[in-house]
Amino acid sequence: MTAVTLAAAPALGPLLARGALRSPFKRPYPQADFPRTRLVLPGLRVDVAGLAAYERVCGFAAGTADAEDALPVTYPHVLGFPLAMRLMSGRDFPLPLLGLVHTSIEIVRHTDLPASGTYELTVHVDGLAPHRRGTEATVVTGLRSGGDLVWESSSTYLARHRTEGATTPGAPSDDTVLPTVAEWRLAGDVGRRYGAATGDRNPIHLHPFTARLFGFPRAVAHGMWTVARCLAAHGTPGAAVVRARFRAPVLLPGTVAYGADGTGRFSLRGPGGRLHLSGEVLPLSGTVRS
Repeated sequence: MTAVTLAAAPALGPLLARGALRSPFKRPYPQADFPRTRLVLPGLRVDVAGLAAYERVCGFAAGTADAEDALPVTYPHVLGFPLAMRLMSGRDFPLPLLGLVHTSIEIVRHTDLPASGTYELTVHVDGLAPHRRGTEATVVTGLRSGGDLVWESSSTYLARHRTEGATTPGAPSDDTVLPTVAEWRLAGDVGRRYGAATGDRNPIHLHPFTARLFGFPRAVAHGMWTVARCLAAHGTPGAAVVRARFRAPVLLPGTVAYGADGTGRFSLRGPGGRLHLSGEVLPLSGTVRS
C-alpha cells in the first residue's frame, strides 16, 4: 500500500461533487480493484470552535468545548471523513458515491483524546466484499499520538446492485426491544446543523426537496449523527469499543425513542417500533497500540 502525505484536509464540497459526477460510470462488483493508497495527514490540530458546534448539535456536554476537553468518541470520524471522501470519490474507487449507504461502524478508542493534542490521521480502503444486496467496501481510519494508535474505526459502505450466487453472511441481527430511556423530537434542520458543523452537506440530509430527488419523502438524519446522539446520552469509557449498525433512515422532522438496557446495548427506534440503529459500548481491555 502506498502512503500519500497531505498538507491539509481536502474540502468536502468539491469531493462530493466529483463523486456524484463519476457515479453513473461506476460498475460495482465484489472482485473489482480498489485504491491501494493510505492517506496520511500529520500535525492535525482540532479546531475548538468546530468541535463545540459538533458537540451542540449532537448533545455532548452542552457544546462548550475547550482545549482541555476530551474529544467525543465519534469526532475522529468527522476529522477523517474528508480523507475517506477523497478516496471514495476517486476514479479508482469502484463503487458509486451516489446511493452509497453507510451500513456499520466499529470504533476502538484506546485512551481519552485531548482536544489540545496533535495527531496523525490515516485513512485507507481495506477491501470489498459481496453483500446480499450488492457490494460493500470497508474504510479504515486511524488516529495516532506520539506514534501510538489511540483511536481507530472501521466503516462499511454498501453499493446496491443486482447480485448472483452466494454472498458473505452479514452480522447477526439482534432486534431485541430495549427499554425506552428517552424520546427525542427531532427538528427538520438537524441535517443542516450537523452538515454545518462537519462539512458533510449531502443533499439527502438538507431539505425535503433535495431528499426527494434521491427517493426520500423528507430529509434524513446523518447516520453518524444518530450514533453520536445516542452515545452522548449513553456515555463511553475512556478506553472502549463502540459498534453500531444503521438499520433504517431517520426522517426529519420526527420523533425517535432512545433505548438502553444497562449492559452497554443501545438503540434508536421510530414510530411503530421501527429500528433505525442498534449498537453497543464495551470497555476495552489492554494498552495503547504502537
